[in-house]
Amino acid sequence: MTTSEHEITEPVDLCLPDGSLNPAAVGWSRAPLHRANLRGWGRTKRWEYWCVTTPTHLVALTVSDLDFLALNTVYLLEYAPGGLELERTAIIPGGFGVELPDTVAGAPGSRDVVVGPERPSRGKVRVEIRDENAGTRLRARCLTPDRLPLEVDLLVARPPGHESLSVVVPWGERRFQYTSKHTALPASGRVRIGTEYLEFDGDDTWAVLDHGRGRWPRTVDWNWGAASGRTGGHTVGLQFGGRWTAGTGSTENGLCVDGRLTKIGEELDWQWSPADHLAPWTIRTPSSGQVDLTFTPFHNRSTRTETGLIDNRTDQCFGYYDGRVRTDDGSEITVERLLGWAEDVHMRW
Repeated sequence: MTTSEHEITEPVDLCLPDGSLNPAAVGWSRAPLHRANLRGWGRTKRWEYWCVTTPTHLVALTVSDLDFLALNTVYLLEYAPGGLELERTAIIPGGFGVELPDTVAGAPGSRDVVVGPERPSRGKVRVEIRDENAGTRLRARCLTPDRLPLEVDLLVARPPGHESLSVVVPWGERRFQYTSKHTALPASGRVRIGTEYLEFDGDDTWAVLDHGRGRWPRTVDWNWGAASGRTGGHTVGLQFGGRWTAGTGSTENGLCVDGRLTKIGEELDWQWSPADHLAPWTIRTPSSGQVDLTFTPFHNRSTRTETGLIDNRTDQCFGYYDGRVRTDDGSEITVERLLGWAEDVHMRW
């Protein structure tokens, strides 16, 4: 094993009855086992973020409840130079009508999530995350800035035995985060823009889930990187984090190779240029040499938000990972042009 962190193997409540962190919940698991029975208002944050990629396009759906407001977003990117980029975000003051379950939305045994009007107009957004026998159904509707209807209909498969990475990151008894990251999930479907269709199908369509539930400090900075695809003769999912976990005794770092998780307990060394996010990044394990990757971006989804309650600076770069990683059993995996992203975020919320 590459970590001394505690592995959780049985279902557990995230919180004690008074709303503080349950010490028994601190650790990591290969499947989502935590029930996020959060209590309190103002610092509680809940979200589901799905991103589905093909070799030419990606689409991302977000449903988030930040207590004092909710944000529901549809984002579409075409990679070609000068390609299509569309984003629609609906802001709901007070978060009215947005309720996220204690477990992964749309998973077996959990509650489906449906937000927004069935026929959204103007800046409104409809997002559905539903359980189906074959997997998780993702649907979304909105109008583009040119008032064309945009519709997303995707199915994310659940391969038997496919492992994910769930971690509790404890800043203290009253500030903590439960995150469940799922990579390299096969997906299929299509996106319609007006009368044109984008096919999200074939053996090279992959989904990533970022499921989050926690009680956050007012200000935080983080890195997050993920990628999915076939490389070196394997199906590989990369899941990396940085800065926000430092000093907590927990990391959100792991490799999913052919459906099997390798948990990495070492904090990663992230190197990038804040002045030029499109310059190459490096992500390495400084001691073990288990991760040695270069990330080369081709697009920066740069967001700046200042609303009084929220001060957000996000640079989410999409690109390719190259280098090598090593699994628990010592296998070296060559990583070549693995499609994914890496982000640099400052958040006051």
